[in-house]
Amino acid sequence: MALTPQNNEAFLREVDEELRRDQALALWKRWGRVAIVAIIVALAAFAAYLFWRHQQNVAAEREGERLQVAYDYLAAQDTAGASKPLAELAGSKHDGYRALAAFTQADILLVKNDLKGAAAKFGGIAGDTTVAQPFRDLALIRQTSAEFDTLAPDAVVNRLKPLVVPGNPWLGSAGELVAAAYLKQGRRDLAAQTFSLIARDEGVPPSLRQRAVQMASAMGVDAAVPAKGVTKQ
Repeated sequence: MALTPQNNEAFLREVDEELRRDQALALWKRWGRVAIVAIIVALAAFAAYLFWRHQQNVAAEREGERLQVAYDYLAAQDTAGASKPLAELAGSKHDGYRALAAFTQADILLVKNDLKGAAAKFGGIAGDTTVAQPFRDLALIRQTSAEFDTLAPDAVVNRLKPLVVPGNPWLGSAGELVAAAYLKQGRRDLAAQTFSLIARDEGVPPSLRQRAVQMASAMGVDAAVPAKGVTKQ
């Protein structure tokens, strides 16, 4: 007996569904285990990442506590007690704690008037490419300050002049050292220009700006900045 159009359509649909099931079963037999393994590997990797993040956070908390212990010793003027936690932190994998520990060690050496040792510590920070650039720049300034009396003026200028630009966060500190180096060279004109640059940069701390105004004025340069809304005649 011939199939009606409706029966024929139903038959074809059943055949199509059966074919789809056979294809799905074949795909599962071929790739199902691979898919399961891939999912397990992905979950394991994600779990490992979460565990690593947790361990990093725990380590950072411990190092924060260790740094506080060092500061507590220093507050009690016990540099010997602070030396051990600082030495441990100086080898930290966390850039921030490592830099803070090194800065503190260098400051302790400065207090002991060990300028050479302090300069070496600051130089280590300045040369550490894993540390953020603003901290490296600060370390370079501190290193130069510790070495200033033993450095040729040209060396000071060449080292710090790239920082003596408007808008640089260390313009005031670096600029004073560069201006002092110019004075040692007998270049009062360049020293006055540098002090004037410091005085006119609103990003420089007020105390440094005021000192720069006084130094520039002593060299015959009016570096005073008028108050806002007031025009100098």
